[in-house]
Amino acid sequence: MFDPDSWYAEEIERTIITEDELRAKVAELADQVSRDFADTDELLLVGVFKGAVMFMADFARALSVPVKMEFMALSSYGNSTSSSGTVRILKDIDSDVTGKHIVVVEDIIDSGLTLSWLLKYLEGLNPASVRVVAMLRKPGMQRADIEVSYLGFDIPNEFVVGYGLDYAERYRELPFIGVLKPEVYRKP
Repeated sequence: MFDPDSWYAEEIERTIITEDELRAKVAELADQVSRDFADTDELLLVGVFKGAVMFMADFARALSVPVKMEFMALSSYGNSTSSSGTVRILKDIDSDVTGKHIVVVEDIIDSGLTLSWLLKYLEGLNPASVRVVAMLRKPGMQRADIEVSYLGFDIPNEFVVGYGLDYAERYRELPFIGVLKPEVYRKP
């Protein structure tokens, strides 16, 4: 559990999704995906580093189908709080995905621009299918039309951290989703 006396305590405004709620949602999403891919001999999870690493690890362990895991590192945020819309591949997938069933594991969908770019990229590699599982989505913020097959939570348009989500590479290790106080990321 989060220690309210931790070094981040003064920087978190409030918790919006608890550790227990995250754990339950991961199990629910993994059950849905396991049922949908029950006849698949191998499911390829593609995580978008670094934000999805916590969710992807928990999700992979909760699945009841065989999986392989790949990671891509994409950049569209830098140290900003919003996507620039320009995507750079920092690390590509290592294996051939032709004919494979892919589930892209995303931490959060806000503008959807980076994910939209990624889905087009992956579909160009001729997989059998590409679906998206996202832990979080900010409704009304999407600037790209994306079909999310499996969704954890819709959240308000606030700057959130924890469970892999960061601001300037901090807060990822928090076991919950919390709202970061604006004064932390709006420093002059």
